[in-house]
Amino acid sequence: MGRALIDAVQADKDFTLVSALDVPGSAAVGTQVGGVKVTSDLGAIAQADALIDFTRPEGTLKHLKHARAMVIGTTGFTEEDKGAIAEAAKRIPIVMAANFAIGVNATYKLAETAARILGDAYDVEIVEAHHKHKVDAPSGTALQLGEIIAKVLQKKDFVFGRKGVIGERQPKQIGFHAIRGGDIVGEHTVIFAGQGERVEVTVRSQSRTTYAQGALRAARFLQGKAPGLYGMGDVLGL
Repeated sequence: MGRALIDAVQADKDFTLVSALDVPGSAAVGTQVGGVKVTSDLGAIAQADALIDFTRPEGTLKHLKHARAMVIGTTGFTEEDKGAIAEAAKRIPIVMAANFAIGVNATYKLAETAARILGDAYDVEIVEAHHKHKVDAPSGTALQLGEIIAKVLQKKDFVFGRKGVIGERQPKQIGFHAIRGGDIVGEHTVIFAGQGERVEVTVRSQSRTTYAQGALRAARFLQGKAPGLYGMGDVLGL
């Protein structure tokens, strides 16, 4: 993802790559990438108008202290972590999203609309697939889809996978299923299963370029913005 972001920055005349960060001890530290030297010095963050952060929760939380504005694509945060980000947003503008791909954000809206139209008469299952190196499950995008639908249905009853004799499915239950394998960039399907028909909303990401382009759009949105916690809905005007 870091390389996809660097490529996107270099291809866009509105942006200049100021610094590239990696964890201490990484083989990349000290090498040249995109015309800059990779560093683990967090002080380099303050040189940039905005930091685009697709790392791990522990890294993102450290970066908050140094950034002037931030685009956060990291997932896997605890509720406590989210509280720390919300607190930082009182000081700096932040765009935080589970997924920055424009198509995925359109899917959020489509899933919300479908849930509103179909209502309780349709059971909801969310299936996501990612590469074998992804460490969290379900994906942040799948969880966000669930949250959006649960808000429409006015009940949050999440079930993660099923095994054994589990009894009859409960109304308004939202099931999550995670697939991990190979080099799958990212796939998400919301299944609305009713009597006699099934509605599916699917988005498949074929390249990380889609995430990078969305992240740059978010970074552009942050320029001149007041401190606050924004989402991709704000960036896209949804």
